[in-house]
Amino acid sequence: MGYHVAMAGKQEPYWYLISVLASTIPLEPGLAMSLYEVAFSLHRSGEVHGQVLQDRMEGRVTNMHRSFALGSIAGPGFEAEVDMPAGRGKVRFLLTREGLDRGRRKARLDEALRN
Repeated sequence: MGYHVAMAGKQEPYWYLISVLASTIPLEPGLAMSLYEVAFSLHRSGEVHGQVLQDRMEGRVTNMHRSFALGSIAGPGFEAEVDMPAGRGKVRFLLTREGLDRGRRKARLDEALRN
């Protein structure tokens, strides 16, 4: 099971990286970026579940192992259940082409830095 702790720093706006299909909670940028990071990790590894941890919030992301489309945007789909001080919520989203490309570039850079 993968874990992710939210990272600080300059990043692309989350709406380039994920497209929300449905959400029962307000999606703040920090939570959206954490969901993106866990989802990309699950997509890359093929694992089914991953955990997302953030200040006063935790949740479980599930790889749906199928593609979804929202208009002309399509990509692998994920579902997250999160517990926050305001209550429990669910988010269904997909990784965009930009999100997949960013993740691949970051993985190549990380690999190059390790060598």
